Amino acid sequence: QVQLVESGGGSVQAVGSLSLSCAASGDIYSSLYMAWFRQAPGKEREGVAVIDSDVSTIYANSVKGRVTIFQSKAKNTLYLQMSSLKPEDTAMYYCEADWIMWGLLPKYNYWGQGTQVTVSS
Repeated sequence: QVQLVESGGGSVQAVGSLSLSCAASGDIYSSLYMAWFRQAPGKEREGVAVIDSDVSTIYANSVKGRVTIFQSKAKNTLYLQMSSLKPEDTAMYYCEADWIMWGLLPKYNYWGQGTQVTVSS
């Protein structure tokens, strides 16, 4: 089992910035692929960013150029740095993980409780 705990969400005005963190713990005995997803009310869960074992990254077109995903392997922590935030970025943000690289597909086996990001205009 893997436990994921997100933090860092909050309320910010448009064009502001926020940084999210996700701490992983549990049975992390090999490389864990980690990603950020988000879900706005009434919308499907959307992949935001994922980082591969070679540190390559994939971003959703909707956030490309405005967010950066990175991780600390030593701390088993995943980060998402967001800037130039827009009201449409408002959503619950989830950290997700698995031992299979699913890219931005919503197939990861583990996810946290989420952290709310609210962007006002």
